[in-house]
Amino acid sequence: MTPQLPAFLLLAIAIAAVWTPPGRRYMPPWLLFFVMALAWGLVGGVLAPPAIGALLVLAAAAYGAASAPRAWMRAGCGLLTGVLALALAMHKLPGFHNPLLLDRVVLSEGAAPFTQYANFDKGAVGLILLALLCRRVGTWAELGAVLKRTVPVLLITIAATLGFAVFAGLVGVDLKLPQQTLMFIAVNLLFSVVAEEAFFRGLLQARLATALARMRWGSWLAVAVSALLFGAAHVGGGLRYGILATIAGLGYAIAYQRTQRIEAAMAVHMVLNTVHFIGFTYPARLPGV
Repeated sequence: MTPQLPAFLLLAIAIAAVWTPPGRRYMPPWLLFFVMALAWGLVGGVLAPPAIGALLVLAAAAYGAASAPRAWMRAGCGLLTGVLALALAMHKLPGFHNPLLLDRVVLSEGAAPFTQYANFDKGAVGLILLALLCRRVGTWAELGAVLKRTVPVLLITIAATLGFAVFAGLVGVDLKLPQQTLMFIAVNLLFSVVAEEAFFRGLLQARLATALARMRWGSWLAVAVSALLFGAAHVGGGLRYGILATIAGLGYAIAYQRTQRIEAAMAVHMVLNTVHFIGFTYPARLPGV
């Protein structure tokens, strides 16, 4: 076992513990496991003290955004939460030593090399936003109802996103089940999808929809803005990739708007990523191939 692994296992448990039923506890289970993950992160060399400070400030700001007594306080805390969350997710703050898991692995013939890190900073952002600011399901029955309403959006999003990707020449059909599949799914879900959906849907879209609630099409404007911002965040991969991310982000945003639960957006995002990984060129074709 590498010295970094326990920190990530504890962070993963903390994320899962967000869904434990509330009870009469001095500390929520997710917070207990998060504190343990931070402690082991220091011991295992994943974190340095500045990282702990940044995450504590993010947690305080997110708590204020949810619970501050005055609207201007909640707005200010929400703005600080968004700025810090974005900086952490983009790895702009010091103190994090994220281990490299896959180094320029070629998963498909003619594909660009794929590199994957276990990103503690991005995973912690997802946990904090998910626990403090996102609307979640409370029971198994509610989860079943949410997923049932999500299935049509899921199917349309997969068809539209991957259809455009094939048409634009970004990917081709390539059925495979590489040995890295389970690791990709777990790491992508826990340390990427949760954070992205908690930020773009649970934080940005939800609060924009609330702010625009008096407008006739306010909730759909929030959907559009959420999708466009998601696409803009991925435009570094090129214009076509930015368009692709916008199409996918529109599906995630509609799933959230349709159910008002973060699990719907997460499910569409994760299934789309998995279908892409297993069924198509991953991450994309090399230019000119």
